[in-house]
Amino acid sequence: MKVLWICNVMLPQIAKDLNKAVPFGGGWMAGLANDITTVENIELYVCFPFGNFVEGEAEGLRYFGFASKEDLKTAIEKSGADVVHIFGTEHKHSADVTDLCIELGIREKVVISIQGLVSVYSQHYINGIPKSVEKGYSLRDFIKRSNISKGKRAYEQKGAFEKQAIRNTNHIIGRTDWDYACTRQINPEATYHFCNETLRGAFYENEWGLDNCEKHSIFVSQCNYPIKGFHRILEAMPLILKFYPDAKLYTTGRNVINEKGLKGSFKLTKYEQYLRKLIKKYKLEQNVEFLGALDENKMCQRYLKSHVFVSPSSIENSPNSVGEAMILGVPTVTSDVGGIKVLFNHNVDGFIYQADAPYMLADCVIKIFESDELAKMFSKNAKKHASATHNRENNLKTMIKIYEEIGKMEEKY
Repeated sequence: MKVLWICNVMLPQIAKDLNKAVPFGGGWMAGLANDITTVENIELYVCFPFGNFVEGEAEGLRYFGFASKEDLKTAIEKSGADVVHIFGTEHKHSADVTDLCIELGIREKVVISIQGLVSVYSQHYINGIPKSVEKGYSLRDFIKRSNISKGKRAYEQKGAFEKQAIRNTNHIIGRTDWDYACTRQINPEATYHFCNETLRGAFYENEWGLDNCEKHSIFVSQCNYPIKGFHRILEAMPLILKFYPDAKLYTTGRNVINEKGLKGSFKLTKYEQYLRKLIKKYKLEQNVEFLGALDENKMCQRYLKSHVFVSPSSIENSPNSVGEAMILGVPTVTSDVGGIKVLFNHNVDGFIYQADAPYMLADCVIKIFESDELAKMFSKNAKKHASATHNRENNLKTMIKIYEEIGKMEEKY
């Protein structure tokens, strides 16, 4: 059976073959790809955005880089795919692929894996952001003709292509009641296939321990755009500091504290300026640290050093960041959004709090800080839960079964 993946990013093993910088994203897909290439009778092809059409082979998988819809058609035809598997829906090329597969008479062979859904995310894009920040511009935003409000509109525009792609397919792969509900409302005729996600390899190989972490430290894995809710954890920090003055908050991304003056204005978005304003307002300069971009292993180590992991997002489907924290056993606090409750049990695996209530976020973190027994209990339970949810062997078997089912279908159109 030949399977063609349509990806949003170049996989690390392909980047190495093309002598390109290894991207920070897509590590979990690289792991799944490696697993699939070990399966007999499965021939895997991977197609990804590139500056021009290119093809090659790396670590047991064939690949195509595309720059146009015509390139996509070439990749589909050259692969002779029995199954065309689209990962994500947020880019126009996903809709292009579904259009091409209808044109080529293989609509029944197409399946879309839901990651997030930008058409729905757009409705939550500006939660908790003041109007002045939403509508305002930094110098960088003005030059690039973009701001938070335009970012929301961009999600809405991408959402139109997303809905087109979902309506064009008869098969959806999802993993939460949230993505089931959202995709059914777009295309009630599509068959929904359940399959959990496999995580990046390093997270299966390590385990958190209370004695080895930095006490009273908090880790948030992303902060660079509003949906990730970093402004909410900043609002919670003064309340945490009342009980634990030594509390430290770590996150990835650009150091907004150090970017000052005209040079800083060229670098920071309006949202980043807002984060800097909150840091100054609450006098958090000594309590917040920005770590820049972290690769898979450095990210894993940062989780392991943390006393608590927090996901303060305003919307998610089933965030890999929460899964990674859980499988390591890092005590976790997460906002009650999207499909969170499918992979995370409140008061068992950690705490779930009301997304727009930073005072509850603060209280959840404080409870874990003040009780080592609670932290250890959450760690043990979360690791056990996530080890089942993200079991590589089980997820691979489920995915192959879905491929076999779709691959045997005959075109009805």
